[in-house]
Amino acid sequence: MSALLGELKVEVRYLREDNEAQAAKVRELELQKTELDKLKEQYQAQSQELISIKAKTNTTENQVEALKREREVKQVAFSASLLAAGSGTVGPFNTHTPLVFRRVVSNIGNAYNPHTGFFIAPVRGAYHFEFYIGAHGHAAHPTGAVLIKNGEHIFIAYEHQNSHYGSSANGVTLLLEVGDVVFLRQWVNSRIFDNENHHSTFSGHLLFTM
Repeated sequence: MSALLGELKVEVRYLREDNEAQAAKVRELELQKTELDKLKEQYQAQSQELISIKAKTNTTENQVEALKREREVKQVAFSASLLAAGSGTVGPFNTHTPLVFRRVVSNIGNAYNPHTGFFIAPVRGAYHFEFYIGAHGHAAHPTGAVLIKNGEHIFIAYEHQNSHYGSSANGVTLLLEVGDVVFLRQWVNSRIFDNENHHSTFSGHLLFTM
């Protein structure tokens, strides 16, 4: 009987030690799980931070591109003379006729089209235009050109003398919307002179955006 009790005590001691060892392993596993949970939270936080950084980077890149485009659009200016080369007179015509200034001196922003004579506003803003019209005097034919905005008669430069050289000029500042068209229209029955000295010119530039 005493031997059996001794064996039971030994077995109980082994079981207790085994339970303690298993309990220690459980605690260790729980600690490991806690550490893993912390690492998982840190990873998720870092992932969110990376997503936020990426979003901010994309926003910054978009802002930089927008500023570049805005800077490019703000650089708008052109100047051109009537004849591409040589000397001559344009007109007279029996109707008002669009003028095409073919010799382009500058065309920053490419808003002026030397094939049509049209200036098309690339951005909303205040623009200033000037035009000079040269002429040889003629009893039957004056010299005149009208600045047109979207089909509307704005300002005219007009000269009429019987002989000798003459000229006329005008200028205007206009508020233009994107896509507005500005050009010069030759006055009916008029003549306009130009040569290598470039007496007849059309110029414009953006003052500021709005």
